[in-house]
Amino acid sequence: MRLANKKEIMEEYKLSEGDTGSVDVQVALLTTKIKELTEHLKIHKKDFGARRGLLMMVGKRKKLLQYLKNKDPKKYRELIARLGLRK
Repeated sequence: MRLANKKEIMEEYKLSEGDTGSVDVQVALLTTKIKELTEHLKIHKKDFGARRGLLMMVGKRKKLLQYLKNKDPKKYRELIARLGLRK
C-alpha cells in the first residue's frame, strides 16, 4: 500500500482531526491491505508467508469489527456498508 493511498484512507474514515487509530480507520486500512494481498495470492499461489499474513490480517479485522459491533451496532453497520463487507 502506497503512503499516499494510506493517507487518503485515513482522511476518509477518520472521526476527528488527527485521528489515525480509531477502529474505523484500522478496519479500512486492513481491508485495503487484504484486498491487495488477495490479488497478489491469485498470481503467486505458493506464497505461504503472504497467505499466513493475510489470515492474520483477516483475524485482526474480525476482532476489531466484533468490538465495534458490541460497542456501537449502528456505527458497525455503517462501516461494513461503506467498505462493502458482507451482505
